[in-house]
Amino acid sequence: MNPLLSETDLRNDLQAAFAAQRQHAIQMALTTTEQRIERIRRIQTWVNAHEVGIQRAMYDDFRKPSAEVMLGELMALHAEIKHTIRHLKNWMKPQRLPTPTALIGTKSHLLHEPKGNVLIIAPWNYPFVLTIRPLVSAIAAGNVVILKPSELTPNTAGLIKKMISDLFPASEAVVFEGDANVSKALLELPFNHIFFTGSPAVGRVVMTAAAKHLASVTLELGGKSPAIVDESADVKQAAGQLAWGKCINNGQTCIAPDYILVHQSIKPLFVQALCHTLTGMYSPDGQPVEASESYARIVNNRHFERLRDLVNDAVSKGATVTHGGLMNADENFIEPTILENITDDMRVMQDEIFGPVLPIITYDNLDDALRIVNARDKPLALYIHSRNRKTTQYILDRTSAGDTVVNDTLLQFGNVELPFGGVNNSGLGKSNGFFSFQEFSNQRGVMQRDFGTMKFIYPPYTDKVKKLINFIVKYL
Repeated sequence: MNPLLSETDLRNDLQAAFAAQRQHAIQMALTTTEQRIERIRRIQTWVNAHEVGIQRAMYDDFRKPSAEVMLGELMALHAEIKHTIRHLKNWMKPQRLPTPTALIGTKSHLLHEPKGNVLIIAPWNYPFVLTIRPLVSAIAAGNVVILKPSELTPNTAGLIKKMISDLFPASEAVVFEGDANVSKALLELPFNHIFFTGSPAVGRVVMTAAAKHLASVTLELGGKSPAIVDESADVKQAAGQLAWGKCINNGQTCIAPDYILVHQSIKPLFVQALCHTLTGMYSPDGQPVEASESYARIVNNRHFERLRDLVNDAVSKGATVTHGGLMNADENFIEPTILENITDDMRVMQDEIFGPVLPIITYDNLDDALRIVNARDKPLALYIHSRNRKTTQYILDRTSAGDTVVNDTLLQFGNVELPFGGVNNSGLGKSNGFFSFQEFSNQRGVMQRDFGTMKFIYPPYTDKVKKLINFIVKYL
């Protein structure tokens, strides 16, 4: 938020932008497949031309390595763009629907029409892809969009604002930067749909605001995503996958494994492999992790202190630091940290960690592990590491999660054919490919009568009419 801008001026600016977009929404709804694809290609071309600038912005914000920008931000965005361009024509076609025998003479189809005015509130952890990817889907569905990037990554937010102003008139897409006051003011406007990515706590605020206007919402939230490693798992492989999934982006990933449940028979080997993997990833030459160019930082000091408090709380209640634990407040640096001897009263088992701190819990009986999982809110992701198909199915049958990955981590976000999103506390609605297109569309049913009539069941309800109604109800 511009410090020179008064609250009244801010609200006036937001209302003016919203009103201009509402007026233009009808024209956007009438755009053809080709016109929407042309807009999406603008984004694709701009991103390709500014790849280095995107990498630099995120490095300046929290030292995100360029390779992780490519992997975690741009790969998923390009996949979404290509998939949308390839399939949008079919998505926009009317979908023929069957006709019940009782309604013979009619035909029905389904239209995906744009919802209209859309608000996208993006997070700081993947600040580019989680702003632009939903924008691609909103444009594909024919909406006008206001975007609010996170103020915690100001360099990326500024780059996004320039990008959108370069590519679109404000009547189609516009960016408003600023703090929570900007988000609050935006949420007072009567949007048709709100797409929010962030914490469950703020998700509740967004949903409450949306309820005032009966606006639909997509909430991509988070929570404590567990990983279960059973006695049949490939220990070395599982350790590598979980180490990478936990520490990419310095653990600041909504679908990162939040805690690990490992069978007691393989726990020593698993922990040893986990420590070995972390050393190989971030200090292969014996240099401290802090010197690694492959390791990001915590986004700001407030989040650094939150994570430090989580570790200190666990240690004070009996947890032991098996690996890592070094911290530097001046750089918001936290070394990959493994905690053991975990108990349920520790805050690391109550709060979403969202950092490179990994509690490990031992189990003997699988049902005991599932009780730990099911005692918590339904997670955004659940990871299963097992070579036993029956065990895998047993876990799937007795748990609920937004998505589940077997014998890997994080990959669900990159599959545009797979619905991505949470359940209840971890989110509402789904994204990725067609699922994103659906989120930004109203599914409008259309029925048309071509011949015949239903007047034979109109009043007065004579005995003959009643018999006809009874026949239709029972046999058609």
